[in-house]
Amino acid sequence: MSVGKVLEQIRENLNTFVGKSIRVKANRGRKRVFQIEGILEKTYPSVFVVCFKEKQAERRISYSYADLITKTVELSHGDNLISFE
Repeated sequence: MSVGKVLEQIRENLNTFVGKSIRVKANRGRKRVFQIEGILEKTYPSVFVVCFKEKQAERRISYSYADLITKTVELSHGDNLISFE
């Protein structure tokens, strides 16, 4: 399967979670891990956007679908890990 088709399939799978609460766990290197819980706001052709609250401010963070493939970013909904394999 080509890379474009894999990324499109991941995007379609993520579209089912748009507007729902998800937990993001991102590896930031050197044993630093960023974890937040937010709302999957929107999916774009190359990235997806998660909206979350931090210190009474609404923030948005975006990740590429390739981050999911390389396991730099992990997503979960409730207690279930969202898998893209």
